[in-house]
Amino acid sequence: MDSLSVSNDLTIGILSLQGAFVEHQVSIERLNLNRRIRVLQVRTEQDLDQCNALIIPGGESTTIALLARLSGLFEPLKQFANTKPVWGTCAGAILLSNSVVGAKKGGQELLGGMSISIARNGWGSQIESFEAPLQVDGLRDSTRPFSGIFIRAPVLLALKNSPNDPPIQVVARLPQELTPESLISQVEEFDADTTTIVAIRQGLHLLTTFHPELTKDDRFHEYFVRECVLNANSP
Repeated sequence: MDSLSVSNDLTIGILSLQGAFVEHQVSIERLNLNRRIRVLQVRTEQDLDQCNALIIPGGESTTIALLARLSGLFEPLKQFANTKPVWGTCAGAILLSNSVVGAKKGGQELLGGMSISIARNGWGSQIESFEAPLQVDGLRDSTRPFSGIFIRAPVLLALKNSPNDPPIQVVARLPQELTPESLISQVEEFDADTTTIVAIRQGLHLLTTFHPELTKDDRFHEYFVRECVLNANSP
């Protein structure tokens, strides 16, 4: 892997209340950087205060939100997302959304920060999990497909950015022919072109509906560091 130019040591936090946070840490620590980027498991507001950027892992979005509320982290996380880079994967993608369809009884607290509507478990149940090759512009060696792992993955239903919001950049799509049968009924109600989107950037934020941390391919973690974290923390 080519080295990335890092002018100062930075701290990337990983929200570590529930879900696949260890896998994200391992992926970040595998990156070959000119200077070490510190990785911090975030469980308290004091942890969050040390971070230049944050990853919210896959897991169970309602549980992560509840644990964040109980630990006094929910409001600090919302404030953090207003000014600093955040990457949400799967459950983390739900939490970064402005609205959600299919929330559990009692509703779903959201951090917001990305101008989208999303559906929980839109690709189906656990047994309908799947992998798909993704062509991703902007990744190193972008001609080589990235293996997207979808596990009870959410589905983007609408891009809802207003003129005052940062533009939304589509980073990756699922090929139309690979759309699971379980999604067909929802496609009839929503824009089929939107529901194929599985990764986007908006401002400092990155969202993936799949799990890059469950592969040994660290190119998405490199992309987040290069495109989001370093851009926000350049001298």
